[in-house]
Amino acid sequence: MSFTFIKGLFLNPAKLSITAFIIIIAELVLNILIVERVPYTEIDWKAYMQECEGFLNGTLDYSQLRGDTGPLVYPAGFVYIYSMFYFLTNQGQNIKLAQYIFIGIYLLQLHFVFEIYKKTRKVPPYVLLITILTSYRIHSIHVLRLFNDPIAVLFLYIALNYFIESKWNLGSIFYSLGVSIKMNILLYAPALFFFYLVNLGLKDTIKQIFLCGLIQLILGLPFLLVAPISYLRGSFDIGRVFNHTWTVNYRFLDVKVFENTYFHITLLAIHILLLMIFLPMCIQYFKSYCRLRYVQKQVQPQIDAKNVENKRKAKMMKEKLKVQENEEKLTKDQEEFLNSFESMLQKTSNTNAKKKKVADESEKLHYSINFDIISQLFILPMFLTNFIGVVCARSLHYQFYSWYFHSLPYLLWSTNLSVIVRFLILALIEFCWNTYPSTNATSAMLHVCHLIILYNIYKKTSTELKVASKVE
Repeated sequence: MSFTFIKGLFLNPAKLSITAFIIIIAELVLNILIVERVPYTEIDWKAYMQECEGFLNGTLDYSQLRGDTGPLVYPAGFVYIYSMFYFLTNQGQNIKLAQYIFIGIYLLQLHFVFEIYKKTRKVPPYVLLITILTSYRIHSIHVLRLFNDPIAVLFLYIALNYFIESKWNLGSIFYSLGVSIKMNILLYAPALFFFYLVNLGLKDTIKQIFLCGLIQLILGLPFLLVAPISYLRGSFDIGRVFNHTWTVNYRFLDVKVFENTYFHITLLAIHILLLMIFLPMCIQYFKSYCRLRYVQKQVQPQIDAKNVENKRKAKMMKEKLKVQENEEKLTKDQEEFLNSFESMLQKTSNTNAKKKKVADESEKLHYSINFDIISQLFILPMFLTNFIGVVCARSLHYQFYSWYFHSLPYLLWSTNLSVIVRFLILALIEFCWNTYPSTNATSAMLHVCHLIILYNIYKKTSTELKVASKVE
């Protein structure tokens, strides 16, 4: 194993497959150690089980489904999944088994995250290695707290992979399933809507939206038939006021200001404003994505046909060389030639040279274009739209870190910031999320880090689009 190969594993995004496998194995071991050695802390799991127990006992009125932490505030998909956990874990009593289930969920999520990073080839493997393995908070969220956020995010990453593969129906189904577990997945909706529109046109966009809505209707039907208002208010309550005690991003605000309706309206206005600023850029990216996918459809069959033809020619060359070697072995001169050790080495050298030449010619005749890298034009707008939602969130609780943690390296490597500054921002964000309870300083610092990322993405993408428009 050469130094160049090892170096590539850490620095070359094209080599991420091997590094990703190493990370997943390391994460498996690390998470098992965490489960076995770090005490579990009860926060919401018991309440989840109580809410699902009410459903399993026949209660279909959402206003009557409650736990120790309050009423049920998640859509129907959450109820079904955690009801399954209820049965698997002996009515929620077998916490250790639940933690191992969540290890599986986290590793599966990592697989789909890595699939995105492998296709986009944007971020060096060492960045993901360092970021993922060293995050205390993200491991805590997944295997020590058992929140529903990671499950919703898992379905989201599955959906993104299907969208990259142009499997629209499957993408829409898994996206809607993510929304059915926790509505934060709707933060991706503005970008997804325009992605549908640019790629599919209005008619098929309406079909995909209908499919997403149909999934919600089917899942929520038992509750909608009994108490539709209670279900809609409980599972999709956009006006819910968060508890200031748990806030990570607005600790520096007075409680009265934090809970003030005008403060919430202001944040919503800022959210809409930022979307209006960034969505035109996102649409340009989507248009470029659509055009390049069209080019791929036209060119790829020709490339494949040419490679098949070249492969056939290379095979014929190898067979011809093999025949020549066999013929040489049958001659008297060749037999005498083999009696000499020195001559034998010379023959081997010449034969290998011929084989190498054939192999080199075969390699030269192989054509390929890495169309997967086009995925960058889809992934950045999606991650960016979600990030804007996080930046403008009325409150961020500790489990919300999972909403955007795995997209942070991608966002930072989409800026022109130096590598040192990028890692500094990642470290500061991790520090803010690891500080409990949050402080005025950490809350302010989190906002500063978010705004630096947002500004630098805007700066880089706007410059690139200006250059692209001049070229066109």
